[in-house]
Amino acid sequence: MADRERVGRAPQPTGCVLDSQTAKAGGTGVAGPRGYDPAKRAVGRKRTALVDTDGRLLLAAVAPADRHDTQLGAMVLRVSRRLWPFLARCWTDAGFAGPRVAHATHVRIAVVGARSRTQGFTVQERRWVIERTFGTFGHNRRLARDHEGRPDVAAGWITLASAAQMLRRLARA
Repeated sequence: MADRERVGRAPQPTGCVLDSQTAKAGGTGVAGPRGYDPAKRAVGRKRTALVDTDGRLLLAAVAPADRHDTQLGAMVLRVSRRLWPFLARCWTDAGFAGPRVAHATHVRIAVVGARSRTQGFTVQERRWVIERTFGTFGHNRRLARDHEGRPDVAAGWITLASAAQMLRRLARA
């Protein structure tokens, strides 16, 4: 809330961005539930994050990579209602499209896709914010791969990394 107020925003966010990222398993001997994500061709876990429109982490969840985005997105949105009751709009990619996520809560879901007739890379509205947040996880060596035995511990490391980033922002100000 202090970081939001520092930049002139209301303390409670009303908009958010939802996405997931597949993290490869940490290697042999790492215990805990894992899954295979055929889209990424990776064995590991799927990190689902909900951030505000400036990229501050609101909620993170970690599950086996074989879980579909709509399952994880609906779960994260349901849990977010207790923590962030003022959320009114959520931007997602096409992986979260469908009735399961749309009817999970009364948050309006806006699916952001690539613009038609564009070739190559284009920045998608609002979605770059969460991709930047996932990119900052790469600065933490512990989050480069999934080394944790339990999903809740992995989610804790994500929260800790985001808190450290926010503290650096507040300290610079």
